[in-house]
Amino acid sequence: MTPLDVPWLEIALVLGLVGACAVSRITDPARAYRWGVGFCGAVFACTFLAWLAFFERQAPGFSLQTRLFGSQVLALDELNAPLVPAVALLHLLTAVATAQTKMRRFSFSWSLAAETIHLATLSAVDPWMLVTLLTMGTIPPYLELMNRGRPTRVYVGHMALFVVLLIVGWAAFDATSRLGPPAVWATVALMAAILMRCGAMPAHCWITDWFEHASFGNGLLYVIPLPGVYAAIRLVLPEAPDWVLHAIGVVSLVTAVYAAGMAVVQREARRFFAYLFLSHASLVLVGLQLLTELTLTGAFCLWFSVIISLGGFGLTLRAVEARFGRLALVDHHGLYEHSPALAICFLLTGLASVGFPGTLGFISTELLVDGAIVANPLVGVGVVAATMLNGIAVVRAYFLLFTGARHASMVQLGIRRRERFAVLTLAALILGGGIYSKPGVLSREKAAEALLHERQRRVGLDPHSAPTPLFPLPAAK
Repeated sequence: MTPLDVPWLEIALVLGLVGACAVSRITDPARAYRWGVGFCGAVFACTFLAWLAFFERQAPGFSLQTRLFGSQVLALDELNAPLVPAVALLHLLTAVATAQTKMRRFSFSWSLAAETIHLATLSAVDPWMLVTLLTMGTIPPYLELMNRGRPTRVYVGHMALFVVLLIVGWAAFDATSRLGPPAVWATVALMAAILMRCGAMPAHCWITDWFEHASFGNGLLYVIPLPGVYAAIRLVLPEAPDWVLHAIGVVSLVTAVYAAGMAVVQREARRFFAYLFLSHASLVLVGLQLLTELTLTGAFCLWFSVIISLGGFGLTLRAVEARFGRLALVDHHGLYEHSPALAICFLLTGLASVGFPGTLGFISTELLVDGAIVANPLVGVGVVAATMLNGIAVVRAYFLLFTGARHASMVQLGIRRRERFAVLTLAALILGGGIYSKPGVLSREKAAEALLHERQRRVGLDPHSAPTPLFPLPAAK
């Protein structure tokens, strides 16, 4: 028996639950920090070993799931294998980079509980298990708002409707699809649930409200993994009618351009980040609905880039906020002189998220734009417009926060050792993934091929045929 024969995925989930229970009983913030970081590190190590076992095509020697559920309901495949350790790494770096002033506000126990749910959600291969985990995932954020004494009406209203539509829609979708084409109303309900969870217009206000009232760390960790996109791939894409995918694409494209435009004009840093995230999440959905191998590969690469690049961008903005409080994007703050390392990381992660050459996000943006233009030029123009506006928003925020003035402070505001570790780790992944991107692209291409062949098997489509245009072009005269 080799070390890769161990069921590392199940061990990671058990460690997350045990860590959440253990840290919740610790009252000293410094001690809770050490234990929280330790459990997050152990969970990441287990998920990395689980990915390595999948990469080596080595199945676990025994399975705890077969004894509990009778079958494998959680597993790694071509789609989720790199996403699970990436999300675990983001949780670890968030915990490591938590400043001492934020330790009392950032709940390590709830962070570990949320991490366990996120990892289980992204590894769920059984549809009903996925629906259950998506429902459970709405609980920790509600408790986060309650513990902070923040308003919950907007969040509860949107998530309650999401849960109802998800459960009712999938129950009817699953029941009717066994007898023939799924019922139209069930498909619409499932589509609405996924769009609401992803924050598509007009149900996007819960995202901005969430970032406004939650701690930045937990707010970041709740949305960055994009569980709504995972639900769309597992529940909708394999056998939904073409018109459902087109409807998702239209709404997502409008949301991507709208959110990018809103990010340009925001006057508050958190709302700027919320709209930047909404635009990127919508771009991933746009790539999914086109159903070509190139656009799917680009969407999957962009998904991974969002976790690393946009996650790192959020962590940098969180570190800046920990020093200077909530920042307004109205006047120039001139913070570069006090925190040059944070300024560099801010610019690096921000530009990587919008596809700057040589970074992790470049190849994903390039693939998505090329695939969208080939599939439909009008969709490609929309994707380019959203990417352009996102780039303008990032550069504008950088100039307002770090240049144009001299910030007077008697306190040392330089980067700390823990934050330096997080910054260097993210920089290595962003630049390394941009320079040597072939393995990641090949992995995402295999996932795209698997999804197209699964859809062909279920609905009898040719995976290499051209999709129906999202916006039909006028016929040539």
